[in-house]
Amino acid sequence: MAEIPPYPQSRPLIFADKERLDRLFAQLQPRISELTFAGLYLFRHAHTYRLTLVNDALVILGRNYAGTPFFFPPLGGDIATALDRLFADQLPLYGADESFVASYLTGRPCEVVADRDSADYLYRREDLATLQGKRYHKKKNRLNVFIKHYPYVVAPYGPEYRDGCRALLAAWREERMLEGENLSLEREAQATAEALEYAAELGLAGLVVLVEGGVKGFVLGERLNQETSVCHFEKADPQMEGLSQLLDREFNRLLFTDCTYVNREQDLGDEGLRMAKSTYHPIELIAKYRATPLP
Repeated sequence: MAEIPPYPQSRPLIFADKERLDRLFAQLQPRISELTFAGLYLFRHAHTYRLTLVNDALVILGRNYAGTPFFFPPLGGDIATALDRLFADQLPLYGADESFVASYLTGRPCEVVADRDSADYLYRREDLATLQGKRYHKKKNRLNVFIKHYPYVVAPYGPEYRDGCRALLAAWREERMLEGENLSLEREAQATAEALEYAAELGLAGLVVLVEGGVKGFVLGERLNQETSVCHFEKADPQMEGLSQLLDREFNRLLFTDCTYVNREQDLGDEGLRMAKSTYHPIELIAKYRATPLP
């Protein structure tokens, strides 16, 4: 197992850290979508993720797309002492849930603010797997359009579908980039490509939708905690009405069926994405808090 240097030294997150982080996350049972090894590793370049030890607490350091440094809530060890040290250096914290705020940030000299754009959308898995009831009527109508017009096959994602998924991802990226340069979109495309390459090694499970033998959609996710799956990546041919609804339904119908909930991550402030996620009727928006130490 690769050694982690003591703070203020740090080193980049590497694949060899998977075993250690998997163990810590299993103990933590996180609700925040970023806190899986795959979620961190696939965006390690986008956010310059590095690891350090503050006494006996493991800390993940990163930078947002604007280049501002931050750290995730310390993992294991003496969390309060780690916070003291990091806040003393005026480093801001990102990704604290309500439980962490209550346990470690209440009463501290820091400004704690919920970041709405980063809030995770949480749903009942069975709701998305069955689409029952009037509130999902429009979703079922769009799904039925796809089913009526396209003979399709749903299959587990595997290496045999990698090239088809790559081609679909490239087409998605090219179409979205026409809307303008977008750093987060470019980073997402890079992360998705790597997820397709190393899905098995990262512990990701997924599905593909085939029409006439060609990949027209795919979805990849993993277990976030004992009760919750998390859907990391979903791409669909935009010309096929109802395909996105099929991918959503099949992910929840066929994968992680012992989970009660599914986390579909954040909207990043994108109004179209916010509306789309809201139409699936989340049961909770899981708040992520930023904490900035006061001078």
